[in-house]
Amino acid sequence: MLKKWKMAALAGVLAAVGAAHASSWPTRPITMVVPFAAGGPTDVVGRILAGRLSEILKQQVIVVNVGGAGGMEGADRVVQARPDGYEVLLGTVGTQAYSQTLYKKPLYSATKDFAPVVLVAEQPLVLVVRKNFPANNLKEFAAYARANAAKLSFGSGGAGSATHLGCVLLNSALGIKVQHVPYRGSALALQDLMAGRIDYMCDAVSTELSPIKAGSVKPIAMLASQRSAVLPDLPTAKQQGFAGADANNWIGLFFPRHTPDPIVKRLRNATVQAMNTPALRARMETIGTDLVAADRTSSGYLQRFVASQIKKWAGPIKESGVSVD
Repeated sequence: MLKKWKMAALAGVLAAVGAAHASSWPTRPITMVVPFAAGGPTDVVGRILAGRLSEILKQQVIVVNVGGAGGMEGADRVVQARPDGYEVLLGTVGTQAYSQTLYKKPLYSATKDFAPVVLVAEQPLVLVVRKNFPANNLKEFAAYARANAAKLSFGSGGAGSATHLGCVLLNSALGIKVQHVPYRGSALALQDLMAGRIDYMCDAVSTELSPIKAGSVKPIAMLASQRSAVLPDLPTAKQQGFAGADANNWIGLFFPRHTPDPIVKRLRNATVQAMNTPALRARMETIGTDLVAADRTSSGYLQRFVASQIKKWAGPIKESGVSVD
């Protein structure tokens, strides 16, 4: 009872402080924690966003890469930070959804330990196969995979990664079981796919766009709710008759819990302003990243979305048999 009273008192004090200082926040640089290595798809989005936010907020937004444990170490850094608006997480489906089922003892609760700010973008995955794979669409792919499942293999950037679980979801939707070959990063898996040593991957459009255009791999389907602007002629899995294979990697901003609401709202509004900047939108489009629609940018929406994503991915993760201590 005493602990609950202290937490309630702390929340009340922070709310009062936030109300008093939100108009002046921020007064110093903000750290954006990207929980993955520099140069990856999430990092690129973070740096583009941070640049525009720095202009809008008139304070530098500094990107810091903190990898490890599938992104959980970086996310936990934000959980442990002071809830004063100066440390924010660029969270993903991995840090906020996969982690809650994939790890036996997650470092945090994705639904209780954060103050959701805004859902920013989605990075759709694309099913690509080796260039001599005997299928040109998802119907042909499914038929061939069912008949030859024991001979096939798919690669990923590591067990429990978006590239792994995206294919797990696809395989489940198609009713196939194929050997998984994990790599230390999707770049290594892509090299083997181009060399014909594995048969397919479910990777980010931003990573696969150049190999697709070069003819080094063959695209089969978008694993997303809609087609990609950079691959407009490639239909989605649903458009090809296979629902349930929507495997977007999504990206959003999260403060530590108890961050005062006025500060959350200030960053949310600044982020929406950044998302509406034509130059930023064009830059995101060129890297295969889709900014979310306006009706999905409330903090309340992000809170509900995270809960629904945890539920969505729990089944495929358990089905895959992957579990991390």
